[in-house]
Amino acid sequence: MATPDHLFNLRNNFYLGAYQAAINSSNVNNLSTDDAIERDCLVHRCYIALGQLQFVISEIDSSAATPLQAVKLLAQYFSNPENKESTISSLKEWLADPAIGNNPTLRLIAGIMFMHEQDYNEALKHTNAGGTLELHALNVQIFIKMHRSDYAERQLRAMQQIDEDHTLTQLANAWLNLAVGGSKIQEAYLIFQDLSERYQTTSLLLNGKAVCCMHMGNFDEAETLLVEALNKDARDPETLANLVVCCLHLGKPSSKSFSQLKLSHPDHVLVKRVSAAEESFDRALQSFT
Repeated sequence: MATPDHLFNLRNNFYLGAYQAAINSSNVNNLSTDDAIERDCLVHRCYIALGQLQFVISEIDSSAATPLQAVKLLAQYFSNPENKESTISSLKEWLADPAIGNNPTLRLIAGIMFMHEQDYNEALKHTNAGGTLELHALNVQIFIKMHRSDYAERQLRAMQQIDEDHTLTQLANAWLNLAVGGSKIQEAYLIFQDLSERYQTTSLLLNGKAVCCMHMGNFDEAETLLVEALNKDARDPETLANLVVCCLHLGKPSSKSFSQLKLSHPDHVLVKRVSAAEESFDRALQSFT
């Protein structure tokens, strides 16, 4: 008889981007030591996603288990961009330690940080061996960013062999369908829709559906979905960025959403691209003066 998965709701809410709901469902009794550590890691990753970085840093002390120390390192990485070289240096030291270097959570956090650095080859050094569904799902994201949908598909197949119906497998399938494009866009939309109906509608799922709509040229529907997502989380960077793009296609003002994005997430890829374009334009103007 299979043992019940006491952390299913917490884990599932986290994957779907329902971070507060995940935290609210974290009060689970009679957990094993390993399950308690996983619970605490997921809860603190929820707080990171909600922007409560200093809370995570202060809550996890130096005696905590390796997975929790890795999560604390992720909070430090996001909270202090000016000092990220020091944080990455600490991460590399831990990864080189034979006693803890192969810890799945540590490898996952390494993958997330190096992916954020756009150092995809370094990320894959630590994630490519897989071992957990979440590591496979991260590999799918990394390969998509590298424009290698063929490798992403291999990772997805590995996930499907483990658990085809798992929320992460379904999400990875939708991400890959979006990357492939064409007729796969409608399939991605249906996956996001199915997850919304089966569990709950989250900002993450609404953004997924909105991006599908934009790919299919349905910008009015995309805008409706993004406004709904904005009502759930007014500071979500992907919602703001997608709304900027959607409004531009609709010929509507996008400066408010872009200003919010620039203020709250100055390192977002859209902010960097617009800033680079503005600098190029200014240089071109100066060459004519």
